[in-house]
Amino acid sequence: MSSNGSPSPDIGLNRIICIFHCHGEATAANVLENPCTTIATHLHLYISFISCTQQSTYPPTHTNPHILTPTQAGGLAGTTVDLSLYPLDTLKTRLQSASGFAASGGFNGIYRGVGSAIVGSAPGAALFFITYDTIKRTFAQSQSLTTTTVRYNAEGKPYKEDARDSGTEALVHMAAASAGEVAACAVRVPTEVIKQRAQASQHPSSLSALTFILRQRHTHGLAHVWMELYRGWSITIIREVPFTVIQFPLWEALKKWRMSRTGRSEVTGLEGGLLGSVAGAVAAGVTTPLDVLKTRMMLAREKQPMMQMLGTIMRESGPRAFFAGMGPRVGWISVGGAIFLGSYQWASNALGGVVEE
Repeated sequence: MSSNGSPSPDIGLNRIICIFHCHGEATAANVLENPCTTIATHLHLYISFISCTQQSTYPPTHTNPHILTPTQAGGLAGTTVDLSLYPLDTLKTRLQSASGFAASGGFNGIYRGVGSAIVGSAPGAALFFITYDTIKRTFAQSQSLTTTTVRYNAEGKPYKEDARDSGTEALVHMAAASAGEVAACAVRVPTEVIKQRAQASQHPSSLSALTFILRQRHTHGLAHVWMELYRGWSITIIREVPFTVIQFPLWEALKKWRMSRTGRSEVTGLEGGLLGSVAGAVAAGVTTPLDVLKTRMMLAREKQPMMQMLGTIMRESGPRAFFAGMGPRVGWISVGGAIFLGSYQWASNALGGVVEE
């Protein structure tokens, strides 16, 4: 506990390391033999983590429901997607690897590195949605003086619509999503570095990849370890921001269109998932070249500047290399968008008291 009463960073780090060591790697056999038990176990782990965080951060009388809802909903959504679609993510990484698909492991060990995803998925997703929802709510409060009009859908059912400028609202969604991605990358980038090195068979597990990086502090110092864990930070931001600027405004627009058709105040979890699948597929296809560049930078034996890596890919593999793994990426994010945004919408509705029809 720090002097101001907040949890000590060392305590948080020890909790993460304890989780990592106690739960370790969920092997392919464990997941395939009993997937429900495996997923339930790690969802329980996430819920316990959130509960401890809430108890140590907010006194019971000062809990902010607007923060807890996106934290819980986002964390649940992120964990669900990462565990259920991990094999597709592994295949995509191996297709994009400079070593080639077969040399990186092919179809073997498709759950290799899943421990990193288990530890990082819930906190990363929660960070995103806390930031995203907070900015959206701040904007909504600043627009509280705008008039609300009653409109009627094709079935004659009335629904309320805020008289806001759609262009301004789209910009707010873009800004909120971009800020959310930057916040989430504080967790996502180290998770991706460790996970992808295990996926590409550079290490037998994510724990082994993490240990290898941490041991470099003896020869290169802590600054080098920090830079290794956050290798590819810039290209990850460059990839995630355009992806999110496409996905979330499109998802919000599709939800608004659906609500205008049904007259409801919110879409259901199923509708949110289907609309999220469409938005995710579009964003994934457009940003595949950036994803290839990010993967190559994270897997490189030696750290390289972004433009140097770009030239290396063009020289050695040609322009077609920038679309490697596009099929698995679009499929993974399309299905993932349905699960991620659908489960988030469902959890958000449930926690917010919205009754789904």
